[in-house]
Amino acid sequence: MALGIRALLIVLVLMAVWFLWQWLAIEKRRRPSTRAPGPILSPWDVMIGFVTNFFDALGIGNFASTTAAFKLLRRMPDEEIPGTLNAGHTLPVVAEGLIFIAAVSVDFTTLLGMLVASVVGAWFGAGIVSRLPRRAVQLGMGVALLVAAILFLAANLHWMPGGGEALGLSGGTLVFAICVNCVLGALMTLGVGLYAPCLILVSLLGMSPLAAFPIMMGSCALLMPVAGVRFMKAGRYNLRASIGLSIGGIPGVLIAAYIVKSLPLVWLRWLVVVVVAYTAVAMLGSAAREKARAWAPSES
Repeated sequence: MALGIRALLIVLVLMAVWFLWQWLAIEKRRRPSTRAPGPILSPWDVMIGFVTNFFDALGIGNFASTTAAFKLLRRMPDEEIPGTLNAGHTLPVVAEGLIFIAAVSVDFTTLLGMLVASVVGAWFGAGIVSRLPRRAVQLGMGVALLVAAILFLAANLHWMPGGGEALGLSGGTLVFAICVNCVLGALMTLGVGLYAPCLILVSLLGMSPLAAFPIMMGSCALLMPVAGVRFMKAGRYNLRASIGLSIGGIPGVLIAAYIVKSLPLVWLRWLVVVVVAYTAVAMLGSAAREKARAWAPSES
């Protein structure tokens, strides 16, 4: 294994340790009166974490499906969903990053440049999203979910580019890819999954679709600890749901990557399109109702 890849894997492990340390420190400082009562774990959250991260490791993505589950179950206020996604899925996605960066060959300069860009984007994006009002988050996530549904539909109908054979980029093409991945990192903090657009990006630029896996999973593995900590510090996430996603997600990833490895996912992909589109409409409907309440005349 190349020295650069080994160093990157060590950085991922250190990021996971830093994330856990920050999480514990933030919650330790939080006043007990601000913590929600009830059991620390919900079986539903653990199950959602297991299922979504199981299919995430197979390339489906976990943000859209988790948002759909939370919205359908009315698990938390809408404005807490982006932070919960970034915090709760961090450790499972770090596990994915370690697995795929070690297993799949890709040009190290391309990999490192796109990973760093996604972290920079996530840092700025989380700072903005963690301060947005509820309606802005609802509108942003509603539009993001519609885009996700369209991307899933395009993948199902084979409209996405097939890609080439290259394992890396150079020159202006690499600079373009780095800039786009920075934007995708920022959008991750609003709940827009990075997998599908990143796969489209590298395929359009002539890279092998397989090379997208360490790029997209490594990007998420590095940016999500940064974004998650910013949401935690702002108090814009659901602690219990995040713990459940983490605990359920890690075994889901390991089983998918080392035991199952591949599945026929055609029908599941179509189900995801329907569920995500429905959730997008529901999120936009919530935003419309929020606007109506804001404009309604107050009772004297």
